Amino acid sequence: MKIIETDIPDVKLVEPKVFGDHRGFFMESYNADRYREAGINATFVQDNISKSSKGVLRGLHLQNPKSQGKLVSVLEGEVFDVAVDVRAGSPTFGKWVGYLLNDENRRQLWVPRGFAHGFVVTSETATFTYKCDELYAPENEMSVLWNDPDIGIQWPLENPTLSDKDRVGRKLMEFNDTELPSYEALK
Repeated sequence: MKIIETDIPDVKLVEPKVFGDHRGFFMESYNADRYREAGINATFVQDNISKSSKGVLRGLHLQNPKSQGKLVSVLEGEVFDVAVDVRAGSPTFGKWVGYLLNDENRRQLWVPRGFAHGFVVTSETATFTYKCDELYAPENEMSVLWNDPDIGIQWPLENPTLSDKDRVGRKLMEFNDTELPSYEALK
């Protein structure tokens, strides 16, 4: 397993070892000891899978309180996956990183607690999976506007298919610090 540091120190890109031959492939998608050694010290309590069509954008989602850390990957297809630092008081507040995750590179992205997360499907369909270290709490969920100009995410498409919830997300600067996760509290 190889860990690639990103422009936001707490977000990590993971390249698992993949063993393949004419029969197919094998990879270890998660091993608590190895991930802990790599700085991903999470106890996962919920696994989710979503399947979406090309152009579907899901996000930018976060929970507060009960912020979730997520280890995300793609089982089939390809997505452009994004993490935005929304931790009040963080030195990288409002910054984002984005990576292509697909069924060929098998990369995973570690999105720690205190980040808004989203992805857009760039293949015909994509099956997306994520391990969460906190249970889903709909009463604590918020959406940051996917195309907030102050964040400036460079999505690979202009007119995604959005849910009603994602269409009415708020700009990051419209949230007050008490609504957002605290950088200090999550250190």
